[in-house]
Amino acid sequence: MDLLDAHLIPAVDGVAFGLLLFVVAAGLSLAFGTAGVLNLSHGTLYAIGAYTGAELSDGTWGGLALGLVAGTAAACVAGAGLSAATAPLARRGHLAQALLTFGLALIGGDLLIQLFGADELPVRVPEALDSSVMLLGHRYPAYRLCFIVMAVLLAAFGTWVLTRTRMGAAVRAAADDPQMLAATGHNPRAVHTGVLAAAGALAGAAGVLGAPIIGPGPGTSENVLMLSLVVVVLGGLRSLWATFFAAVAVGEVQTLGVSLVPDLAPYLLFAAMAAVLVLRSRFAEPAAAHGPEGPAPDPVARLRGHLAGRLRRRPRGTPGTAEAAEASGTAGASGADRAAEAAGADRAGAAPRGYGNRVPKWIGRLPGGTAWRQAAPLLVLLVVLISLPALLDAYSISLAGSALALGLLAVSVTILTGYAGLPTLGQTAPFAVGAYATANLADAGWTVGPVQIVLSALAAAVFSAVVGPAVIRARGTTVLMITLAIGELTGAVVNQLKSVTGGADGLVGFPATRALWGGEGMLEESELYNYALVVAVVAVSVTLLVLRSPAGKLLTGTRGAEARMRASGHPVGRYLLVAHICAGALAGVGGSLMVTVQQYLSPADVGFEIAAFALLAVVIGGTTSVIGALLGAGLIVATRDWVAGSWPGHGPLLLGVLFVATVYVLPRGLAGLRGGNDGGNGRSSEAPVPEDRPPSVPAPNPAGKVSP
Repeated sequence: MDLLDAHLIPAVDGVAFGLLLFVVAAGLSLAFGTAGVLNLSHGTLYAIGAYTGAELSDGTWGGLALGLVAGTAAACVAGAGLSAATAPLARRGHLAQALLTFGLALIGGDLLIQLFGADELPVRVPEALDSSVMLLGHRYPAYRLCFIVMAVLLAAFGTWVLTRTRMGAAVRAAADDPQMLAATGHNPRAVHTGVLAAAGALAGAAGVLGAPIIGPGPGTSENVLMLSLVVVVLGGLRSLWATFFAAVAVGEVQTLGVSLVPDLAPYLLFAAMAAVLVLRSRFAEPAAAHGPEGPAPDPVARLRGHLAGRLRRRPRGTPGTAEAAEASGTAGASGADRAAEAAGADRAGAAPRGYGNRVPKWIGRLPGGTAWRQAAPLLVLLVVLISLPALLDAYSISLAGSALALGLLAVSVTILTGYAGLPTLGQTAPFAVGAYATANLADAGWTVGPVQIVLSALAAAVFSAVVGPAVIRARGTTVLMITLAIGELTGAVVNQLKSVTGGADGLVGFPATRALWGGEGMLEESELYNYALVVAVVAVSVTLLVLRSPAGKLLTGTRGAEARMRASGHPVGRYLLVAHICAGALAGVGGSLMVTVQQYLSPADVGFEIAAFALLAVVIGGTTSVIGALLGAGLIVATRDWVAGSWPGHGPLLLGVLFVATVYVLPRGLAGLRGGNDGGNGRSSEAPVPEDRPPSVPAPNPAGKVSP
């Protein structure tokens, strides 16, 4: 009883906090589960209601009612506007939606600060609720008890609407079978808009009523969004009551967990989120195990087919081997080998299958040949990068070095998203491992650059090998959520492990990096930039060589025809794990470069925002363009730090506009504007993998062909 008495108030606070998250998460679950929109601006809808309610609150019932009506209406209108904004992306999957809504969140957050100020606003509740009541011998705020009752009633009412009314039946039909809904005379588009408007209204109402609990201020929208995502993942998308109990559990961890296990509390939420996602992906059938050909054969049949394919395989290097073998019905390679070759053949500059023999290699070596055309953009970019120190001032040169570091992170995201079909929001985790490894190595006296690079890459690779098995089995949106959880867990470690990371204060004051043994520490911006350029050129060159090698073609085939690869006996999981480890090592190199160039390191440098920027850089350049990812990173750094310098305080607004413009204007990235090869990596630029279908299932196009 003493233990219960000591923790009674935190336990009740956890219920109130959890029910607030339930109201917000119910809207997020409605938008995602019914309307199919992965809304990363949902926290901003909450902030709209919270700011509006706080501005109109005057300590009276009328002020509370007016704030509730105005805040709910404003967020409802924003939700309906979100429906119109996401309508053009209906066939492009959840990755485009995530980037668009994140950009809208940046824009909305900046506008809210301009309207209401950067300070947290006070909230005045009616006098009758601005008091305390006795609860088992303890005084407890009356407003929170009232909020608990309202949230329970809302859960009951929402469940009744969804399960017992015609409106709820239409909403469920819109999620399960929109064609059937249209056949009954209902407009699925109108239902879609109504669902997102209702989701916005829920978030706005939660913001008004929850402002005394989670007040409006900087960081409120991000905090609410992250916690709501955890609730939705734990509770699922099918039951409001499951969301209800998951929200209460999250609230208890956030309040009671802090008082009981303060050292573990920061990790519990995202660890639980990652565990649930991994278990769901483990017990469910692999997304790519079933393709157009049906289920994979049993192990004995798979082994027999694999051995037969090896016995039939003809020597490589004979022109037209694959085509001739296919025509005679005795192809030398297995179906998966042909799939990998078909996925990468004309992207590597060779003639497409079915158009005769390949172009002779010596033609590609001539000026104006295929190889020259592919190498020309690389050479032009390299010349521009080399000449930058002579053209820019010291500050701009420093920004260019930071762009190279972010560019390597973006290239690692390209490997996973564009080549392996694993869209990621957590690649900042190995990036952080490499960054903190370099900072601690420098602090311990290991200041030689190549040593720092190698050890940081090794540390990031080991980290990626540990977390890789949790990532590679999932597909689509589940990968986004798992990697997001890994990134947030890494962020929690960064904030808690102060002896290694410096906590929220970060690390600064460590010795400067030396380019080579026996040299002096690099302090000048031009020296740091030249060092970063050399490292980036080496890392990108190795990456391009690997991606254009047979290993890269296998990875391409895995993304484009995974079911056939599995059926032919290829260890797809092993390929993806190796790709995940190599991408992690590359991200670790980028983290090491960032520390060397900046000479300081803070948690903001490795947070969720940087992960979103890296993914945006990939989309800007084209999801399969290595050079495009570098250009995208440069554009982001220029917008965030250089352009925003002439308009202080509006960096998030400019970045948000960049997010939105990229999603709409460059659906296939910069490389897609060329209508073919990306000019450096031997692959055509493609739109992001649609997350509403497994990457292995081809999507039909109007021409009657299929595209991976």
